[in-house]
Amino acid sequence: MRLLNLYNAIQMQTHITIALILILCSPMISFCAETDIPTKTNAADIARQAVEDGKITYKLTTPDELKALLGPAENQTVRNDGGMEILELKYPDIQVIFGRMRRYSTPSTLLWIIVKGRQLDIGQERQIVLRNEDDLGKFDPFWGLANVSLTNLNLRNHLQLLETMPFDSRTKWPVSDKLPEGFNPANMLEEGKNPGLCIRALHKQGFDGRGVGIAIIDQPLLKDHIEYADRLVRYEGIDVVGVPVQMHGPPVCSIAVGKTCGVAPGASFYFFAVPMWKPDNQPYCDIIDKLIKLNEDPKTTERVRVVSISTGMFSQQANFDRWQEALKKADENGILVVTCAQDSFQYGMLARIVGKDPDDPASYHSGIYGVRPGAVLVPASNRTTAGHTGRDVYTFWREAGMSWATPYLAGLAVLAYQVNPEIEPKTIVALLKKTGVQTSVGAIVQPKYFIEEVRNTQHH
Repeated sequence: MRLLNLYNAIQMQTHITIALILILCSPMISFCAETDIPTKTNAADIARQAVEDGKITYKLTTPDELKALLGPAENQTVRNDGGMEILELKYPDIQVIFGRMRRYSTPSTLLWIIVKGRQLDIGQERQIVLRNEDDLGKFDPFWGLANVSLTNLNLRNHLQLLETMPFDSRTKWPVSDKLPEGFNPANMLEEGKNPGLCIRALHKQGFDGRGVGIAIIDQPLLKDHIEYADRLVRYEGIDVVGVPVQMHGPPVCSIAVGKTCGVAPGASFYFFAVPMWKPDNQPYCDIIDKLIKLNEDPKTTERVRVVSISTGMFSQQANFDRWQEALKKADENGILVVTCAQDSFQYGMLARIVGKDPDDPASYHSGIYGVRPGAVLVPASNRTTAGHTGRDVYTFWREAGMSWATPYLAGLAVLAYQVNPEIEPKTIVALLKKTGVQTSVGAIVQPKYFIEEVRNTQHH
């Protein structure tokens, strides 16, 4: 859930997208020498020219670098906005916004600049091109190096940093002899699509979720991603008019039903976009009621048997009593609801060891948020998922939270319903616990044994 809070802080409260971009900057010092300290009458002109010349750029310019160009700000304020620290500098006719993830020690970097009421183009829609190795220190392990060009750098001595940074299929890397030995991002991106723990072996046996429906409730989705677009049978937005595509939905959908990343790639799915940043359970309750009615409709050929919601804030939100009633109603109607709240099922996160066999339980260590006693562990970190910035963009995530574990378990539940449509939700939960394989880090979910046990329930 901490990860989801960070998502919301960036996505909804500051509306920053993962399209981190910029143009090649030239040294600032010569510009400062020519202009001296700006006056109130020329600061706006200097800012415009600096943007045009690439001296003020998205995600690379720091507050100190801006002040070197424009001089001290007339007013400077700092506020916390969810997981973000927002710094605002004001000059005559100029407003500048910087941001940083409070969780990390990286410096604040430029998000946008407004001059005389007009937002300047500082490169948000272009690729970020790093100028030197110092620029690496301006990126945090949350967004990492997505859509960043590193071709100007020699990264041979930066393995430790690279092992913490997510990246995506748009990231441009230097030639191989300027990368750390054995570091192969293309292979990592492709191998990270494998759900692991012999899921693909189950797919080859025909256990892929076909004939079963799953509902995913999340933030506004990039609907046409090649990973899942052909299995999206219904999309409904609830109280999200005008909200752009967010980064959270594509990974969740691809982990559950993605054709190369997913646990249940044969399932059909319904997607409900809701304002997850609003502390109210009402939308979730209404959707469950809607799904129950949908399943009762004789025209429905693939009933929704699983609901996946990658949040766990229900007990802290309005209408919690109604939410508990909705969960009970779902259970009575043969629908398993999987969330990060873990009300009936304790589970934790695993990080895959890059380069190891993803089907071997020994190829994982515990995830970043620790493990609860008795929890079943699920692959989450060092995984590739669909990205939200393009229909063919994929992201390799380093750190991952419960948000990525939830759809994995939901996908396994879909497979269970394919094998035995009459199985009860509580039986699925019991079998997930029963079939976990004990390792040095705890009990790891074992899909093969789980499906074998589900098949056995057909004979009782």
